[in-house]
Amino acid sequence: MSNKRRSILAISRLPLLVFSLAAPAGGTVRSARALCFVLLACLSAGAGSASGQSAAGKCMTCHKEKSPGLYNQWFMSKHAMHNVTCIDCHGAERGDADAFLHEGALIATLVTPKDCGACHAKETKEVDESYHATAGLILESQDAYMAHAVGGYPAAIAGCESCHGAKIKIDPDSPNKLARESWPNSGIGRLNPDGSKGSCSACHTRHSFSKAQARRPEACGKCHLGPDHPQKEIYEESKHGNAFFTHIDDMNLDADRWVVGIDYFEAPTCATCHMSASPTQPLTHDVGKRISWTLRPPISTMKENWRDKRKSMQAVCTACHGSAFVDGHYYQMDGVVQLYNKKFAEPAGKIMKTIQERGLLENPSSFGNKVEWTYWELWHHEGRRARHGASMMGPDYTWWHGIYDVAQHFYFKLLPEARAFGDPEVDARIDDLLANDPFHQWMRRPTEEIKADIRSGKMQRFYEDLFQPAE
Repeated sequence: MSNKRRSILAISRLPLLVFSLAAPAGGTVRSARALCFVLLACLSAGAGSASGQSAAGKCMTCHKEKSPGLYNQWFMSKHAMHNVTCIDCHGAERGDADAFLHEGALIATLVTPKDCGACHAKETKEVDESYHATAGLILESQDAYMAHAVGGYPAAIAGCESCHGAKIKIDPDSPNKLARESWPNSGIGRLNPDGSKGSCSACHTRHSFSKAQARRPEACGKCHLGPDHPQKEIYEESKHGNAFFTHIDDMNLDADRWVVGIDYFEAPTCATCHMSASPTQPLTHDVGKRISWTLRPPISTMKENWRDKRKSMQAVCTACHGSAFVDGHYYQMDGVVQLYNKKFAEPAGKIMKTIQERGLLENPSSFGNKVEWTYWELWHHEGRRARHGASMMGPDYTWWHGIYDVAQHFYFKLLPEARAFGDPEVDARIDDLLANDPFHQWMRRPTEEIKADIRSGKMQRFYEDLFQPAE
């Protein structure tokens, strides 16, 4: 936040009142709030900055008429309860790239983490150190290449950048100084003109900024869903999701303190596992602090300090589950991730590397060749679904939407498309894989022999080493 915004915030505040005043007889919470604002206005007469108070009053008076939905969201919010007004967040300083004069006040439409950090410093620092804050860097990635080259600029704006965040552009001719191709945008990793990264309203939507909303799984569902990372759908099919939706009224979502196992215990949400407080851990806005595997890339690896991160997540689990339950879950998840890595991802990557090194691709541009799409969907869509399904206890996504699709497309799309080049080195690699790699020898064995190995447990014992995480 600029010095100007900080000064406005300091001088325009009215004296705080505890908003637990009872509503007037026969009245409502809304009428109680109205009474509070009248009292605040009376108490503040002659105090603070007259210009600051005047600007705040003009904002509220006008927006109550012009945009009543926006006004009422704010009016029913904790911000309003604590007398944080429009100008406190939107006040700007001369020289700010996005500042403009509006009804006599210098304001900015864009409220950035730097602005929010004037009051929420700890949360802002944690977000800035998180994966969420780097999401806007997808603008330089392969994903952005696909959106722009294969799709087109409009799809990149309304699709990719709406989740990952746009680089906000300034347009001097725009009424609010913000270019239409990058505003509106509430992407989680938005690149803001003041140098900050992110958008707090991605999770705490304006203008109510509700804690209860951010704690619900739907808050994450704008971005974490779909064919390549269906966390929302996986959660909904899991027992965790089932328990949440059948016990919403018991989740205590509006509480100031929200400690799993104590303040609520029927189910976890996304926030519970990745951010919220447990009996042994404080709340954090760094969503990566409890993640031990990276499930995004073609081949999964363990994160730096993965043991500590895993212990942090397991501490959340043990608020409701026994240690044997938690150990069993991680044992099973590690097995699926390693299965995907060893049996499919690693050999698929080697085959693609050989194709590229041999100069076999007809078109020079990425995604200009069918085999590239097949490989991409193998890891970026199907492989992710399998890994996320295992990590979040979603059996259908682990198997039918996951490993089943990975296997079918590995054997009957990727390998035939690779053989279609008729290259001796590529063919030799595939022949060696099918003949000598124990993971793939099943294709050349009689069905009854394989079934006998399954019944005897021999087939299962072959996979035992996969249940240990890679160092």
